[in-house]
This record gives sequence, C-alpha cells and structure tokens, in this order.
Amino acid sequence: MMTQLKVAIIGQSPFAAEVYKLLRQNGHRVTGVFTIPDKGSREDPLAITAKANNTPVFKMKAWRSRGVLLPEVLELYKSIEVDLNVLPFCTQFIPMEVINYPRYRSICYHPSLLPRHRGASAISWTLIQGDKTAGFSIFWADDGLDTGPVLLQKSYKVKLNDTVDSLYNNFLYPEGIVAMVEAVDLVAKGTAPAIPQSEVGATYDPMLNKKEHQRIDWTKPAEEVHNFIRGLDSTPGAWTTISGEEVRLFGSSLWNSDTLPKVTNEVDLVGERKGSIHRDGLLIETVDGRFINVERIKIGTKTIHASKYGQANSDIDVDFSEEELKTTDGLRRIWENILKIDVENDTDFFVSGGGSMDVVRLIEEVKDSFNVTLQNTDVFMASVFIDFVKTVVLASRGNVASKEIKYDAVEVHANNMILRFPKQLFIDGEFVNGHGKPIDTINPHDESIICSVESANIEDVDRAVRVAKEAFEMGEWSKISARERGALLFKLADLMEQHKEELATLESLDSGAVYTLALKTHVGMSIETWRYFAGWCDKIQGTTIPISHARPNRNLTFTGREPIGVCGLITPWNYPLMMLSWKMAACLAAGNTVVMKPAQVSPLTALKFAELSAIAGIPRGVINIVCGYGNEVGNAIVKHPLIRKLGFTGSTPVGQTIMKACDSNLKRLSLELGGKSPLVIFDDADIQQAVRVGMNSVFFNKGENCIAAGRLFVEETIHDEFVRRVLDEVKKICIGNPLDRSTAHGPQNHKSHLEKLLMFVRKGVSEGANLVYGGGRLNRPGWYFQPTIFTDVKDFMYVAKEESFGPIMLISKFNRQNMDELIDRVNNTEYGLASGILTKNIDKALKFAEKVEAGTVFINTYNKTDVAAPFGGCKMSGFGKDLGQEALNEYLKTKTVIIEY
Repeated sequence: MMTQLKVAIIGQSPFAAEVYKLLRQNGHRVTGVFTIPDKGSREDPLAITAKANNTPVFKMKAWRSRGVLLPEVLELYKSIEVDLNVLPFCTQFIPMEVINYPRYRSICYHPSLLPRHRGASAISWTLIQGDKTAGFSIFWADDGLDTGPVLLQKSYKVKLNDTVDSLYNNFLYPEGIVAMVEAVDLVAKGTAPAIPQSEVGATYDPMLNKKEHQRIDWTKPAEEVHNFIRGLDSTPGAWTTISGEEVRLFGSSLWNSDTLPKVTNEVDLVGERKGSIHRDGLLIETVDGRFINVERIKIGTKTIHASKYGQANSDIDVDFSEEELKTTDGLRRIWENILKIDVENDTDFFVSGGGSMDVVRLIEEVKDSFNVTLQNTDVFMASVFIDFVKTVVLASRGNVASKEIKYDAVEVHANNMILRFPKQLFIDGEFVNGHGKPIDTINPHDESIICSVESANIEDVDRAVRVAKEAFEMGEWSKISARERGALLFKLADLMEQHKEELATLESLDSGAVYTLALKTHVGMSIETWRYFAGWCDKIQGTTIPISHARPNRNLTFTGREPIGVCGLITPWNYPLMMLSWKMAACLAAGNTVVMKPAQVSPLTALKFAELSAIAGIPRGVINIVCGYGNEVGNAIVKHPLIRKLGFTGSTPVGQTIMKACDSNLKRLSLELGGKSPLVIFDDADIQQAVRVGMNSVFFNKGENCIAAGRLFVEETIHDEFVRRVLDEVKKICIGNPLDRSTAHGPQNHKSHLEKLLMFVRKGVSEGANLVYGGGRLNRPGWYFQPTIFTDVKDFMYVAKEESFGPIMLISKFNRQNMDELIDRVNNTEYGLASGILTKNIDKALKFAEKVEAGTVFINTYNKTDVAAPFGGCKMSGFGKDLGQEALNEYLKTKTVIIEY
C-alpha cells in the first residue's frame, strides 16, 4: 500500500503548478511551496495555484549569501513538515542542507537523458548535437551538477524538424508532469531505484545565455546549421547578419527537393554567402552544397515571415464589427492579467516581460475565451497588441480576410451576377500559367468562348506531383490531427455553400447543366459529400487482433489505417464539380494529397473550387488542379511513378488504357466507367409512376448521366400505353437556355458529343429500331439535341448494347412468363453499373436484385443516390467505390503492427 507523503515543491512555472495539482490528486499532501519572487506585480503560476488551495507559499529571493545558507531561510523551511522535496523546474541554487533535510531527501526533473547534456540548456543541446533520441530524467539530487543517481527516465524519438518548443510541448511537458508524480509514488511505495550515473558519455554543456554562443557558424554543413537554429527556436533565437543587419532565424528545415523555388529577391549574408527570398521563406546554401530554409526572421522585437524580408510594411487593415470590438476588450484583459500592466495598442508582449510559458498561457486563454486556436508562432509574428488582435479576429473569421488569392481573373456577367473565376493551373497553393497550349472553353448554349484556360504539360504535372508529395510527407497537412483535417473540410463545404449560386451558374455556363439542377445536384450534392467525409476524418481507425503468443512472452497485434500518399484523380465532364467532390473528399479525408485533372471541356468549377480551398485554409500542395488534354496531362498523371493511387471516372475504352498504364508502378486503381443500365417495368407498377421514373431515368441531366437507363424493358401488356404516355410527356419538356428557371433540358456538353448522338440515332434507324420521337439537332445556336425515343429495340442491335450517354430512350418488350429469360437479357451486356425494377411484387423485385449484375439496384425508384451509399459498378463498368464508408477504403492502406512483451 502506498504511503501518502508530505511534499515540499521547490521551483516555478506552469510545469511545477501542474505537478502540484497532480500530486494532490494522487493523495499526497503538499505542505509548502517555495518559489521565486514576483516579477513586478506578476506572480509565478505555481504560487497562484498553491495559494488558491491555501497551501503555504514562500517566495525566496535567495537561499544563500556568499555561498553560505541563510539561517533564517533554513528555519523558514523547517517550519513545515516534509517527507520529500520535489524540484520540477527550479532555477535557484538549493543548499544541500535543504536537499538532504527530508526523510526521503529530494528528487529533481532534468530535460535530458542523463548523463548526457547536464546543464541548464539541455533541450537546446539535444537538438544542436543532432541527438536522435531526446528525453528526461528524474534523479536524486546531490552536490554535483545534475549528477545524482537516476530514479526514472523516459525517451522520445526526435523528428527532423523538432524545435525546443515542439519537444517541450509534445513530450517533455505533458509526460514530465506525469513522470514526476510517478516518481513520487515510487518513493512512497519504497520501490524507487537509485541508479548511479555513468561518466561514460557524460557531457557538460554551457548555458546558451550569452550572445556569442547564439551566433550561427556558416562553416558548418547544412544539417549542423539546421540543428543549431532549431536548438535555439523559439528563444532566444540563433542570430546572423543579413545585408549588414542583425537578425534571428526561426523555423529552419532542410531543403530536400531537387527543384529550387522561384526567387523574388537575393540578400547578402556573412562573407560571400547569399540568401534567396522566395514564397516560403529564406533559402540559404551551406558549405556542403545543401540548402536550409528559414520561415521566420526576427528584426529587433518584430518577427516577420522570411518571404516578407526587405518589403515595405504589408500590415493588413481590418475593420472590426461591434462583436469583434468586444473581442478586443477581452484580449486586452487577458494580456493585462498575464503581463500585470496596462496594455495599449502598441504594447509589445515580449518587451513587456512575456516569456515562452506566458505564450502557452496566452494561447490557452484565447482558445478558452474565444474558441480560436493559435500556434506559438502566431504570437511571435504578432507580438504587438493591435497586431495580435487582428490575428485573432482573422482566425475567428476562418482567415478568409487574411488570404489574398491572386490569379488572372475572368469576369462574366450571367444569371444576374458578376462571376469572377480563375483560368490558370492551381499548383502548390498558387494559380500559375501552364506550359501547354491554352484551351478555349465553350458555352454549349450559344457556342461562344467563355475564356481560354491554361493547359499543363508533363513538366507541370511533375511539379504538381512533387509538391503534393512534399505536402504529404513534410507539409502542414502531415502535421495536423485528423480532427483538424475534418474542420478544414467542413470549412471548405461552408464556403462552397456560401458560393453555391456562383458555382451553379458557372457549371451551367461551362457544361450546359440546367441551373436549378446544378444548384440542387451538381453543387448541392458536392457540398453534402464534403460534409459527409469531413465527419469521417477522426473516425478512421484500426483494430486489435488476438494472435498466438510466443510463449513464455505475450503478443499484441493491432492494425492502423494510413493514407496512401499522392493520389491522381481524373474526372469527366458530365458532373464536373460533383465528380471532383465524390473522389477528392474521400481522398483528403483519408489524409492523402491530390493532383487532379478536370475534363478539358468543363474545367471552370474545378478552378473556382481550388480558389475556395485556398481561402478555406487547405495547406498548399494538398490540392493541385492541372488542366489539359487526356493524352498528355491525363497520361502524365497515370504514369507518374510518385502517384500511388489513381481514381478515374470516364469511358470504358479510356479506363482500359489507364489500367494497362498503371502497371508501371502497380499503383492502386479505382475505375467508374461506362454503363448500359436496364430499367425493367412490370405491368403491376403504377403506370403514371412508371412514366415519371422512366423519363427521369433517361433524360435526367440531358442524358449525360453514367447510370442513365440505357434500355427500358417494358412488359408487353402495358407497352403501348407506356409509349403513348411517354410521348405525351416528352413533348412537354421545355428545352432552352439552362439559366432560365423554366428550362428542364439544356444543351449537350460539347460539339463532338452532339455529333456522336446523331451518329447513334442513324445507327439505330439503320438497324431497324423504330424512331418515334426526336433524333435530331434543334435548329438554333448551341449544341441542342432533341430528346429521342426508339421502340422495337432488339437485343442484337448496336444501340441495345452500346452506351449513348445522351437523352435517348430505348424501349424493348418482354413477356413476364419467363423471368429467367428476362434476367439473361438484362445481363447480356458487358456493363454492370446500375439497374432498376418497377413492380409491386416484392418476390420479383428481390429476385431481380439478387440476379442482376450491377453495382446498384433501384427498386421502385431510379437515380436515387446518396453520399452515404457506396456507388460503383462491376464488369466493364469498372471497380472500386465512390461515396459511403467504402470509398475511404480506396484511399487507405492497412498496416499491421505486432508487439512482443
């Protein structure tokens, strides 16, 4: 049974305050707290926490005078009962008379794996020396410098770009608090070890509080320079001179790309060394020919993004709403509570005495009070109060106001609004010109040119893939949590909803979709898709699996679901935004990055979507949109060796070509291809419902619908009545400008498709099918094709086997007497995307659903898709699923981990 100890805590900081709280929670009694004096009117967090619980607090200016213990201090210390001294974080020298006084003496926390890195700057030296493993030690205090016997140690694998802050916040702080209390519990139980430190491998590192120890040595190779900068990040900062001006550098990383960035300015460093300013920071070549990149530069008291160095003041003007003015008052109170001074608009947080732990407190209080999440760097970049207020306000707005998305804009007046949209490729978070020949995108309503869209080539695709790979492996996307990823996707969906009329209008102009349908389906279902998969982000998980044990040991096995990496997506022209969303939402929810090619005839909503994704805060490199022709751009995506997964929606012949090309690096593949979906109508179905469903199954989205009913099988007893009623209804279809609210049927997407439909009709007539309505192009500008009806379609005919992908209804008779024969006829196609049946007989319906070879079966409905229901086909309609939980599997890999203990 564990003894409850009387503990004295000697130290300071929030770390010590958290140790205090957890010790009390574990049943130990803290009989006194010895901490540092107030700084001005600011009490240490340990003192504040202890006083709130009526624990005696002693603020010690000094424990000794000229190396001798002050008698009055010892008497003060002896005035409380103590079994054990606990020193979580202490900057004062504690005399041995105090260290050895309690029954169990004293234990200390040190942020390194002793005996390595003894001294006050241990975390910094762990990084500067390039240690692969960091950690902390809890040891029994003695009269040496961090030399006492070790009670407990814990380690942590250092990441390539860890800094002092990230090591402390991710491991040393949270795990150290728990370990301090664990150590006290071991003392209480009488099981605490005391392992003597070896002098083998011991290091005594100097304190890095002198300026000469903080200067960068440019004679060192890249990795050593990088380690030095991150070892002094975020305080005090490694310094050098740029153009004769002393600066401190933060946010270092090794530049691992073979491609150097576009340089906006060059600066002089020490000696002959040059630095290159670019969009992502300051790139510096080191003596070994490698490069480091620096994100932030501190000049005096002001920290700026390195890309802004040498530029005129680019402060953002923010107009505050009345509600945001209240935010300003609340933030001022938080600053005043932390700094213990009156805060003016020009008050600098760090000049006024704010330290690194005050930054942690500030971030937490802003999060608690305003539900705004900031990073440490946000405070360093906006250390003046009014700048900090702007940062918080912009973050609360979703950063929309702070993002300036630059592109060569196209402006079009349509649908009583002014549309403004990009026409360039979107690579690495920027709109850029391509190296291919621009492609005119045509309005199918009047055949006018909307704009000329930039086209990519192989070089552009390669760049897009490489930045997507970098974003996946090293970018912000790789660092955020699954829940944060979901929040970004929700924000993107909200932005799409705010711009839904604009997106729907653009979809109508570019693809010929009827505006009301574009608003409800093309755009509406896209928004639903993003919200659905945003909700999945933090619910992707593995399993634990019982396996045979390797006796006498035991084994634990679990699986993890991980993103694949860079994914290539190629989408069709019939639902430009919706097909993008169906694939990309699942892809990003799983944590991948993407290079996507929209159809060359309808790319505009994809580019507008790219703009919204940047505004939403999706990190650069995560989404890349490359426009162009399939034989060059699509082929480059398919064959690129760094793309590990390809998702394609389009025709079966192109899908077959893609499948062959993907064997170059065995990339994962999902294909949603052509269809020749049957709809079977029995005579017990309600005839008017059958007409309505049949019309919708064929003419929805002017027949440019992958699951359109390519063939209707109508029971012979109702065949003539069905045809008569369909002819009555088809004549009522209002054909015209897709932006007119009364229009039900717009133009076909592009000219070559219209010509294909005309050829399809000629083929049907030549084979003997009965053309009872339509079949021609309307006599008006634009790519308008009449809704068309064929009867007497025989199974051997071309039109009965091949997909038209247009508003062509093909009707065949059947006799109910032989259900098996009907199923054989229905399945006598190489396609297997969808199918439908209309009947009141549940036995027929379920038998049909069981026997039909199709990915989706509609019973007494058609075209009813939902974001939660898996969508995809079989046979030559492809494989893999969009939508629903199953779609996530297309973009995840499973890793099995087996542990023996």
